[in-house]
Amino acid sequence: MVSPRVILIGPPGAGKSTVGAMVADRLGLPFVDTDALIVQEQQRSVSDIFVVDGEETFRRLEADAARRSLDAETVLALGGGAPIQDAVAELLAGHRVLFLDVAIADASGRIGFDQSRPLLAVNPRATWSRMMTQRRPAYERLATWVVDTAGKDVETVVEEVLAHVTKVDHD
Repeated sequence: MVSPRVILIGPPGAGKSTVGAMVADRLGLPFVDTDALIVQEQQRSVSDIFVVDGEETFRRLEADAARRSLDAETVLALGGGAPIQDAVAELLAGHRVLFLDVAIADASGRIGFDQSRPLLAVNPRATWSRMMTQRRPAYERLATWVVDTAGKDVETVVEEVLAHVTKVDHD
């Protein structure tokens, strides 16, 4: 069965897109980001989908993008809320899932908590902290591995991700 070499999960600001693209490049694999896939297919931003169609519609699109992305050898990054959905969590069973953990100080520096993130539009720091408290148990339960990104540069995180993935490939 062909499947992603690794699936990256974590909250906004964890570095899933940046790290995922670099890991894919180093492994010589395509990189797929489900949020980018949705934006490309819908021809509008995630924020616009949330505002116009609502979160439920976006979550349905997100689950569908995740399902369609599991049958190719890629490095796959899921949107932060995807693994919280039961349907997506079930899809992840048996796959190599890596949780990129991040503290709020690092996340805020990376994403700036701007208006492009609809769930963080009001009181972004408190909302992010509450969201992470709710999501952390699912991230940890689904993860094959966890890489803490706190205070680390991107290259260091990429090396840690590759160490996990390539160790399994050689075992």
